[in-house]
This record gives sequence, structure tokens and C-alpha cells, in this order.
Amino acid sequence: MKLRNTYYLLRHGESLKNIKGFESCWPEKTKVPLTKKGERDAKKVAGEAKRKKIDLIFSSDILRTKQTAGILGKTLDIKPKFDKRLREINIGIFNGQSIKDYGKFWNGGKNLLPIEHYARRFRIPAPKGEDYRDVEKRLSSFIKETEKRYKGKNIVIVGHSRPLTLLEKIAYKYPLKKFVDVIINKKEIKTGELRKLRK
Repeated sequence: MKLRNTYYLLRHGESLKNIKGFESCWPEKTKVPLTKKGERDAKKVAGEAKRKKIDLIFSSDILRTKQTAGILGKTLDIKPKFDKRLREINIGIFNGQSIKDYGKFWNGGKNLLPIEHYARRFRIPAPKGEDYRDVEKRLSSFIKETEKRYKGKNIVIVGHSRPLTLLEKIAYKYPLKKFVDVIINKKEIKTGELRKLRK
């Protein structure tokens, strides 16, 4: 994808779910704020972003991303724009459940290869949730609209780990194997990390 703007992806700082090991999407059944470390991480990355001459901040409207975007916006003197298309993946009935329980659902009691596991996630949603194709559609809608509206801007997108990886997949036109390699080799964006989306 040829981009008219320069994008920086920022995953929210460490949050309660990261240290407690449970899943959380929209609607937030339990408040999942940033931890003290997460707040420090957000302040540190805001200092880094200040050198990038940022024009706009877009963010998921879930608490942990809103808090991260708020810290960033305060440092850069930019009011974040919140967009539900940047939300965490809707995991339906597993919202608020342990990460292990969610993982068991995808394997269906089978010992699947990573490529099979993630292929399933593109076509099978969690009950009352969405699959990866659904997430790609909303992210594609966001990026296309932003590209149409702005040109030559430096833009930060504050979001969640897997949706940001899916956004990279869209931008770089990753095949499934490359997408899976990024995940299993632990190359996904880390909490509090600012990463440039290459043109």
C-alpha cells in the first residue's frame, strides 16, 4: 500500500490485563487502566514522539489506549481523535476470561500447527465476536479514510497488539505465512513501543 502520510504505531503502555493474564475488549467488563509502569512507559515514548513532529493522534477508545493517547497528547499538545475501528479484537464470550481459556477455544482440543491455528482465526470468530477478516475490514476502512482526508502528515495510531499487527499486514501486504512468522517469532509491537509504518 502506497501511503501519503507517515504513520507511527504505538501500542498502549502496560495495563492491568498484561500483568493479570486475562482478555479484555469492548465493552470493558472490568476497568483495565495502565499500571504505574504503563504510565511511565507512555511518558517516555511521548518524549520520543516529540522529536517526530507529530501532527495528529488517532486512538482506540478503550481505557488503556485512551490513557496512553492522553499522555501522548498532553506532551505533544495535540487532542487525540478516538475511533472505534482501532479497538481491540472483539473476542465475544471470552471477554474478561483468562488468556489460556481463549487459546483453548482456537485449537479445538487439537494440536494445530501455528499456520493452521491462525488460518482458523481469519475465518472463525469467537462466539459473539469477530474474526481477523472483520478486524482487517475496519482497519482498512480507517486507513483509507485517513489517507483520503490527509496528505503529508505525521500521524500516531495508538492501539492494541494484534490489531496493529493486522494493520502492518494490510500495509505491507503480508501473506498468511509472514503474518504468522511475525507472531511466533515475537516480533509484534510491545507495550509502550513506538514503531514507524514503513512506506
